[in-house]
Amino acid sequence: MAYWLFKSEPSVWGWDDQVARGEQGEEWDGVRNYQARNFMREMKTGDRGFFYHSQKERAVVGIVEVCAEAHPDSTTEDERWECVDIKAVRPFKQAVTLDDIKADGRLDEMVLVKNSRLSVQPVTEEEWRIVCELGQTDP
Repeated sequence: MAYWLFKSEPSVWGWDDQVARGEQGEEWDGVRNYQARNFMREMKTGDRGFFYHSQKERAVVGIVEVCAEAHPDSTTEDERWECVDIKAVRPFKQAVTLDDIKADGRLDEMVLVKNSRLSVQPVTEEEWRIVCELGQTDP
């Protein structure tokens, strides 16, 4: 299993929206960055990810699971763009802010710290465990 982080502006698509989609999940569409798209191409069904609220909140708020592997993004006819589908697994007991992550020296190499603008990014197994620990949430 691999681990990922999915960033979304909560005013556009937030955790509650994701939860409302239930077991069927939702396309993680609209990504127009080649690196983020390529990460989605690597994802497998069952991979887990952090759901991250960007903008003002800047915090990991939940755990999601990839429920459909890379396929054409339905929001464009441009064949270059693909997406995966994700479903909500569980919320974090305590949101883990970007400041929390930056303050924990064990996470200095996390992509979120080094390239916070990338909307889809990998997370190492160790980073996954640490962020879940900070959020008081079972991995």
